[in-house]
Amino acid sequence: MFSFNKPILLRKTLGLFLVGERRRRRGIVMESTLKELSNGESVLDIKDKCGVAGGVEDMYGEDRATEDQTITPWTFSVASGYSLLRDPHYNKGLAFTEAERDAHYLRGLLPPSVSSQQLQEKKVMHNLRQYQVPLQRYMAMMDLQERNERLFYKLLIDNVEELLPVVYTPTVGEACQKYGSIFRRPQGLFISLKEKGKILEVLKNWPEKSIHVIVVTDGERILGLGDLGCQGMGIPVGKLSLYTALGGVRPSVCLPITIDVGTNNQKLLDDEFYIGLKQKRATGQEYAELLEEFMSAVKQNYGEKVLIQFEDFANHNAFELLAKYRTTHLVFNDDIQGTASVVLAGLIASLKLLGGTLADHTFLFLGAGEAGTGIAELIALEITRKTSVPLEEARKKIWLVDSKGLIVSSRVESLQHFKKPWAHDHEPVKELIDAVKAIKPTVLIGTSGVGKTFTKEVVEAMASLNPKPLIMALSNPTSQAECTAEEAYTWSKGHAIFASGSPFDPVEFEGRTFVSGQANNAYVFPGFGLGIIMSGTIRVHDDMLLAASEALASEVTEDDYLKGRIYPPFTNIRKISAHIAAEVAGKAYELGLATRLPRPSDLVKYAESCMYTPLYRSYR
Repeated sequence: MFSFNKPILLRKTLGLFLVGERRRRRGIVMESTLKELSNGESVLDIKDKCGVAGGVEDMYGEDRATEDQTITPWTFSVASGYSLLRDPHYNKGLAFTEAERDAHYLRGLLPPSVSSQQLQEKKVMHNLRQYQVPLQRYMAMMDLQERNERLFYKLLIDNVEELLPVVYTPTVGEACQKYGSIFRRPQGLFISLKEKGKILEVLKNWPEKSIHVIVVTDGERILGLGDLGCQGMGIPVGKLSLYTALGGVRPSVCLPITIDVGTNNQKLLDDEFYIGLKQKRATGQEYAELLEEFMSAVKQNYGEKVLIQFEDFANHNAFELLAKYRTTHLVFNDDIQGTASVVLAGLIASLKLLGGTLADHTFLFLGAGEAGTGIAELIALEITRKTSVPLEEARKKIWLVDSKGLIVSSRVESLQHFKKPWAHDHEPVKELIDAVKAIKPTVLIGTSGVGKTFTKEVVEAMASLNPKPLIMALSNPTSQAECTAEEAYTWSKGHAIFASGSPFDPVEFEGRTFVSGQANNAYVFPGFGLGIIMSGTIRVHDDMLLAASEALASEVTEDDYLKGRIYPPFTNIRKISAHIAAEVAGKAYELGLATRLPRPSDLVKYAESCMYTPLYRSYR
């Protein structure tokens, strides 16, 4: 990520020599590598009975070969001319200058007009705004990423608030649901049960050899949409585009991976366009062995300091994988740890509006899965750090409701292991509204993945108990949100402080405009990852998550508070990410987990200097 750019283009004379040399070798090697037919004939020996193919001589037998005969997929490696225009890493479209067009054989391959990157950006944004369907915008952005990488990231950085919902939640959820139908070309690695025993070889197939961040999913719990199998690839692709756009991590060091062990989604299994394995999910030892091989292969191929981000694994696997590998690998689960860090930042920031400290408040969660228990644990850790009370005591300020009701000590024997720390002494309570009335929380947090569960009765009860109830409806996508911003503000008569997982438009109520905050993980994980990479950190520690939360909370301004926001606007996200990266790296150095020495004197400036910029480069 921090090395100088490799030479991109060859000078004209050297390019001509290499092209000529490759063509000479191509002719020699082609003859020997074409597979022979069963009768001993070469494809080249077959008489062309139908004349020339497409009006030209079929020099290499590609058109004469039948389906059961193999050919070699030859290609040039010199980035010039037509191949340069087809390379998304280096293509600039009409922004190639007159000199570049002469030097790199582009004359005639482009219209005569020369555009600036700014004009290209203006044109693409104009075209995107013509689409009425969000999925069409998503597909247009993915096409742009595959055609012109730098323009894609320039567009995303400069228009982040408008385009973030397009390339990520909520639109990415629909994209995953329809991934088989809209699939055009692969954007990452697909590792399935077919590759068991060969995962290291598969990793070596990826063209980039220096990888710093991997986002991997098995597609079993995509957002709040459930098991989408192989089609969950939209999540790693989307997350890594945000690592680059928001955190400045160079795109060439990012690798999206989907591990396909099948799907239990019968609708997908019956879909003729489904692109994954058409079988029920592998579980138990078969699943564990594949993941073990994957983790070992990643470490062997990319080294100790590659960050592996687990994304959208089902609860039972997510907790086990994090617990198993956090001491041996550099791993991070965004659903458990990233969500927790973002929500904790909002809670810390909200104290300016609510008053008191975290220890003074009572928290009630609807949802006790990865996100809910992860957030709860980080809140308890922060209370412990600030007050020195034991962790077990801090947990007693936090209550969770799952599908069976309030988690209480009488249920402990039947609870999953990650829920047991939250089983407190209390009589059983079945419904959320009854839990609100019994626990009297000051903060209500939804991580259930079930929409419309914060009913009018629940919100009104929160408002009757608190002058400023904090309500966080965090489930994604928008359709799964526990309530909308309009419902929260209207039902609380404008008293609620509201934040959500997916974005909502500003709400007008009784002459006031309320701008809700978005507890989007994209606030934290890009900067968190940058901090880890730039410091050469070898393990993730909970204190680094707390540092990220406090850094994000410190970015909320007085103007944000006046609008009712407990998160800063995304327009400042690159600056925010640099500060988060600096705090995370600083904590890593303090804990002795950083390996890049000596420690930079100014970590914020160092973070900014490490950030990828998508401006076009001039080619010699």
